[in-house]
Amino acid sequence: MVMKQLTYVLSLLILILSFFFTGCSNEDAVISEKTAYTTDWQSLSKHDIPEWLKDGKFGIYTHWGIYCYSATRNNATWNSHNAYLNPESKDAQDFYEKYGKITKDFGYKDLIPKFTAEKFDAEKWAELFKKSGAKFAGPVAEHHDGFAMWDTKYSEWNAARMGPKRDVVGELEEAIKDQGMKFVTAFHHAANWGFFPTWDESTDASNPEYSGLYGQIHKKEERYPNKEFHEEWYGKLIEVIDKYDPDFVWFDFALDRINESYVKDFVAYYYNNAEKLGKEVVISYKHHDLPPGVGLFDLELGQQTHLTHYNWITDTSIDDQGAWGYIPGLNYKPVNRLIDNLVDRVSKNGFLLLNVGPKWDGTIPEEAEKALLGIGKWLMINGEAIYGTRAWTKYGEGPTNVRGADEDAMFNESEMEYTAEDVRFTVKDNVLYATVLDWPGERITIKSLVPGKSAGYHLFPEEIESITMLGDGNELEWEIDDNEGLTIYTPDKKPCDHAFVFKIVRKKIW
Repeated sequence: MVMKQLTYVLSLLILILSFFFTGCSNEDAVISEKTAYTTDWQSLSKHDIPEWLKDGKFGIYTHWGIYCYSATRNNATWNSHNAYLNPESKDAQDFYEKYGKITKDFGYKDLIPKFTAEKFDAEKWAELFKKSGAKFAGPVAEHHDGFAMWDTKYSEWNAARMGPKRDVVGELEEAIKDQGMKFVTAFHHAANWGFFPTWDESTDASNPEYSGLYGQIHKKEERYPNKEFHEEWYGKLIEVIDKYDPDFVWFDFALDRINESYVKDFVAYYYNNAEKLGKEVVISYKHHDLPPGVGLFDLELGQQTHLTHYNWITDTSIDDQGAWGYIPGLNYKPVNRLIDNLVDRVSKNGFLLLNVGPKWDGTIPEEAEKALLGIGKWLMINGEAIYGTRAWTKYGEGPTNVRGADEDAMFNESEMEYTAEDVRFTVKDNVLYATVLDWPGERITIKSLVPGKSAGYHLFPEEIESITMLGDGNELEWEIDDNEGLTIYTPDKKPCDHAFVFKIVRKKIW
């Protein structure tokens, strides 16, 4: 008993001395203890998804690098890899036809001067992204090819010293933040080990002079990255955080190839740095590359089939081919499909990161620009049902949904065609938004809003204060049938060209 009392007195004395010598209150000490992240998964999993992301929902990122020049008919970002490692593939044959065979003297490095970027204007890009309705945006900072898009001390093979001779990440950071958007930096460099065959002496990748681009020379059977690779992987991330202060660090696959201690060190550094700056940040990851709760789960070219109890994000491309980088003659997704899939994701507790592939000269393809402006036009009218909303107790109803998808699935959005029977829900305060993904005609009956019979919250006639359509604003006639559901009569004129939002204002009964 005496020992316990003595321990208590000593603890109290230490706290008092801490107050006088550091100027910290007890409350400050508790806050500091709560917000400091240590390099273990238990601590890192306490990090929350930022409110700005939960509110913003929609962002844009850009695949732009040497591969925008080297792109061939079917592949933009991986064709150089195939030209080195899969010489019989169609990608390789297309590459050889366009640029010549890979030799000990000629290779990917020789295309860097062609990546001119003479028309690159970060402010124009940022203005376009803002007009699209995006709330966060940014570039791929480094792709699998090892060419950094910022002025890095870790390699001379970067956009600030070669090719464009512009600090692309730095210019976009300033322009995007000036537009009031959060800043994204995307990293693929965990998969750089072995992307080029540095062990193959018949190619220029084996020349130590070019190892800053192609990667450290190693034997083919050395599949696990060495310490030097890990140090550079980590160093580049810290450099970008310290120089450009991104709000969102997005990772492609292969994060699980990096030694766990380096990943934990990075995550802790990023989260603690944000705490010092008083800002909210997020890290996204694919597959099971991070433990649940440590970051934001990302589905490449996919989306969840149903409402989830956790937030997630999709990275998908604005073109139908999933080309990521620019390829001449791409088919771009129609605005209607882009909007429908945004609405579907948001209704299921998800977000959207939409990729755009600029041309090698720095211009955004005209078709991509039109699509982005089309999304922005729709959001100008209907953004109330997206921004600041949350998923409801049910995501919606209708015959169209992701077919055969699971948490890791990819699917072809071109196969999805939503109908006037497809409805998606979001909520904000006392408002339920019901977005119909095609024009329903004179009226629509929402079957899942049957009083007392559906899973999740119900909707009773006594609760409804008014129903309007966004973009129209006039009160609409409605009726509820205990068997059929809520029937709403539509306005005489369509207020927009795509998905249509019913705003159902609910009142408190008591």
